Amino acid sequence: MTTTATPTRETTATTWSIDPTHSEVGFEIAHMMFAKVRGRFEEMEGTVRLGPDGAIDESAVEAVIQVASISTGQEQRDEHLRSPDFFDAEQFPVLTFRSTGVRDLGDGELAVQGELTMHGVTKEVELAVSETGRGTDPWGNERIGFSASTVVDRRDFELTWNQALETGGILVGTDVKIRLEIQAVRQAD
Repeated sequence: MTTTATPTRETTATTWSIDPTHSEVGFEIAHMMFAKVRGRFEEMEGTVRLGPDGAIDESAVEAVIQVASISTGQEQRDEHLRSPDFFDAEQFPVLTFRSTGVRDLGDGELAVQGELTMHGVTKEVELAVSETGRGTDPWGNERIGFSASTVVDRRDFELTWNQALETGGILVGTDVKIRLEIQAVRQAD
């Protein structure tokens, strides 16, 4: 696989499909005020559209994540997260992200603003994004990679279940760190 460290400039807009096999949507949240629980969503799809001639402001991202695919490595906890106490996967089966703007921050860093819909609530969020490389795989497909992160307050999405601890504090933190490692495949023009 060949890679380039510097983004190449396309003369026309390009569309890339997220490769769910080589991508990850992960999260981290405090547990009992002193530990961290990490997890991921294992099923996703989406597209990245890169603007022509390096026009970052003409770029866009859309993604859909299947809530039932949540995995923290502990099935009982995962079932609780799918339940009405948290995500209510039956009533709200997907999380979606749709970008509303992209800004070039320089040095390969981007700010991607967008609408995150989770648990039936839509809020504006901003992702800190960097392109991690481009290359051609052994089958001739052009690929691109991105890393992204943000922090959201789960209460903003009406995810409010919690329990008070006898020693003070709460069982589940409110700030959720979200990290994405995305690999996408260029689609035919």
